Amino acid sequence: MKNKKIVFTGGGSAGHVTPNIAIIKELGQDWDISYVGSRKGIERELIQKLNISYYGIHSGKLRRYFDVQNVKDIFHVLKGYFEAKKILKNLNPHLVFSKGGFVSVPVILAAKTLKIPVFIHESDMTPGLANKISQRFATKIFTSFDEAKRFFPEHKTITIGSPIRKEIMKGSVRRARSFLGFHSQLPILTIMGGSLGAKTINEVVRSSLKELTKKYQIVHLCGKGNKDEQFSMFPGYRQFEYLHDELPDILAATDIIMTRGGSNAIFEFLALRKPMLIIPLGLDQSRGDQILNAKTFENKGYSITLEEENLNNETLLAHVDKIYKNKISFQEKMKSSQKSEALDILLSEINSL
Repeated sequence: MKNKKIVFTGGGSAGHVTPNIAIIKELGQDWDISYVGSRKGIERELIQKLNISYYGIHSGKLRRYFDVQNVKDIFHVLKGYFEAKKILKNLNPHLVFSKGGFVSVPVILAAKTLKIPVFIHESDMTPGLANKISQRFATKIFTSFDEAKRFFPEHKTITIGSPIRKEIMKGSVRRARSFLGFHSQLPILTIMGGSLGAKTINEVVRSSLKELTKKYQIVHLCGKGNKDEQFSMFPGYRQFEYLHDELPDILAATDIIMTRGGSNAIFEFLALRKPMLIIPLGLDQSRGDQILNAKTFENKGYSITLEEENLNNETLLAHVDKIYKNKISFQEKMKSSQKSEALDILLSEINSL
């Protein structure tokens, strides 16, 4: 019988789930692993593929501005807290590990009242509201960026980088080309708008396909419900809502990447030495964390940034060409970056507990 129990939490987007998956896959057979997430979030789909116990709870969105919905969501959070407390009481884990997102708050509050240790990992340069609330209840806090440490208590915070899924490093170019039906004469541009998709990016990419497909073969991860079959006529253009098992192969074959500025994703692309065109979420859609992430990577020579308000057919084509033309230069800078030891550090910390 397994004598070590851990509960993971975090959700709302794939960025709050993939680092948890990286840890889960490396923990080993002696851990009894469970996951607490929202009832309908993307985390349910991603975690259930791992065949581990999943518990869905109510979750309210945390907003930094006044909205009538905030009142309703307070009750959702309270309900989620009592649901999480019941689940944790039954599971009696040694540790709760959180990657943030709205659903993590009631889980962490419940863990605190039950005196269960809590580890938190913050991916971005500035913490999300969920982690801002949760930090006071955490036993240890880990950050991807050194700049993020100032937002948390110094005595329990350490910068480690972002945990990279080991399987992401083991892709096959041959399998990818076979899966996609691509040849080797044109480079591959992979476009990722995040797990929820990116409407503006999708629209501009598709309106630029006539020009883009003259120079590149394109893999477009457009988000759930965002496939548009009328564009399937373009040779060298493949669109998917989301990729799971095939993603390591696709990334191995990719020459350059167009992406949002989510920390977990761009750290994985850095580890793979894939030059990036980063189109971060704007201040009208976020707290500005992706803009800061993008600027940091650009300053280090890993990528270039294109603000969404400046995104159009002409700027997209020009920036993609600039990335590909200077591909080797970007890769040289990436090679000089420190290899992320975040996953090994987290595994050591968890096992030592």
